[in-house]
Amino acid sequence: MSLRHWIRAGLGGIAATMAANAAPAQVASKDAFPARPIMLIVSFPAGGPSDALARAIAQAMSTHLKQSVVVENIGGASGTIGLAKLVNSPPDGYTLGFGTIGTHVANAALFKKLPYDPLGSFEPVGLAGTAPTVLVAKSALPVADLREFVAYVDTHRARMTYGSAGIGSISHYACVILLSALKQHITHVPYRGVAPAMNDLMGGHIDFMCDQSTTALPQVAGGKIKAIAVLSDQKLPQLPAVATAASAGYSDVNVRSWNALFAPKGTPPHIIKRLNDALRAATSDAGLIKQMQAVGVDLPSPDNLAPGTVSELITLGLARDMPALKARGEYLD
Repeated sequence: MSLRHWIRAGLGGIAATMAANAAPAQVASKDAFPARPIMLIVSFPAGGPSDALARAIAQAMSTHLKQSVVVENIGGASGTIGLAKLVNSPPDGYTLGFGTIGTHVANAALFKKLPYDPLGSFEPVGLAGTAPTVLVAKSALPVADLREFVAYVDTHRARMTYGSAGIGSISHYACVILLSALKQHITHVPYRGVAPAMNDLMGGHIDFMCDQSTTALPQVAGGKIKAIAVLSDQKLPQLPAVATAASAGYSDVNVRSWNALFAPKGTPPHIIKRLNDALRAATSDAGLIKQMQAVGVDLPSPDNLAPGTVSELITLGLARDMPALKARGEYLD
């Protein structure tokens, strides 16, 4: 055999050996994920409704993944700062983000520019939970239901204020939808998170909020604020005497917040599946389901846990609510 044939044969053998060794290594790398702790970015201050749900989900996912899922709060600019960090993170599954109807729908209408594309900059992992929103008012506001609230606003709107966790937050989003349906303009007071807004509502410094049940229900139960109407399509078992906005004639007011897990665009499908499996395990935990139901949060059913469900929610929100949000004219630079 000539030298050329020996070289060809040798190179071919080396290539075959390398290919044989590479295949098991690739499989092993897939099986090894996650090999270190995962960071979950929550784009809001600690103590808010999204933060509470994220921490509960992270703890449950950690058990399934056998690695810690560590929550990092990166608040500011209505969630855009935290999600901008997510967009610029390596697409390896070790940095995830908690997105909401506020960050992925309201921000698209209320900001002139975003550092991310709500649909194009992420790989959805899956839906984490949904919660109704509730119109709540300071205890001294002389109204008991939505009809009385509307009549009061007609007379006193020039002196009224409503609070939120910040422009683009779920609490802002819900009130914009409500006030658009009522054809009313009320002075908006944005806060740096739900906690300071709720404190001012309890202190009577603002008149009302449109808050998630997660943070509203404990304060209503304690008699510190009053619930006026449920702004979602179904009544809350925890508030049996409080009617929905639809039952008072405002069928267009149906704001149910949602939270979802996202990874950076380009994260490999096998990693998304591994994370989705962990999310499925977390949201099927009986203890977590009971814990979340106590504050009005519904964890998704298995049928709603496909990553595509999140994309559908974003698309629906942008198509349904964008006109009302843009009509408020509350754009930011």
